[in-house]
Amino acid sequence: MTPRFIDYPFTHRPAAEVLERARAFRAALETRRSVREFSAEPVPRAVIEELVRAASTAPSGAHKQPWTFVAIADPALKSRIRAAAEREEKLAYGGRMSEEWKRDLEPLGTTWEKPFLEVAPWLVVLFAQEHGLAADGTTSKHYYVHESVGIAAGMFIAAVHQAGLVTLTHTPSPMGFLAEILARPRNEKAYLLLPVGYPAPGVQVPDLARKPLDQVLIVRESAPPPSR
Repeated sequence: MTPRFIDYPFTHRPAAEVLERARAFRAALETRRSVREFSAEPVPRAVIEELVRAASTAPSGAHKQPWTFVAIADPALKSRIRAAAEREEKLAYGGRMSEEWKRDLEPLGTTWEKPFLEVAPWLVVLFAQEHGLAADGTTSKHYYVHESVGIAAGMFIAAVHQAGLVTLTHTPSPMGFLAEILARPRNEKAYLLLPVGYPAPGVQVPDLARKPLDQVLIVRESAPPPSR
């Protein structure tokens, strides 16, 4: 099949403007934080739809777009998800996690209890499609699934922040209960559980510092010296 191409609607900007736009976006993301206390204030479904549309602009292997977002507002479903997640989390904190892991979590103030799973107006579960699955049961290959879904997850989180809402990347382990409760097909595996909404009034977050640039960036503007 001959591929079809269209013109890319690119606007060329001078370097100074590019830098300013990069700084402005970085400054906006600097204020993003994971929030564990949510308001029950409603968020319109149309907002969630736009967030998923934004996330779905992510690149993916062979453009297979191997993700499914399931958005839950039903209180009964949220209650079931919370109960199942807390069962797994209680087992994790009770013995599955190493002592080092639990010590590393102490600054975040987390416990096995997850009330935000019922309080937040929306739960968005991101599923990774391990392969394509047609209505007749035939399968098709997906490529770089976890990389593709990870990029979509990051873009969803950025979109939530840009919209003026908050979220949290919750990963109760194992997460098989999500596919069961939400009746997802066998080719889908839960990747992330993201409550979405407004923060609770007066919410506080841990006082954390991010790594400085010199710890996360290595620049090579010329070839490095040969190793000995």
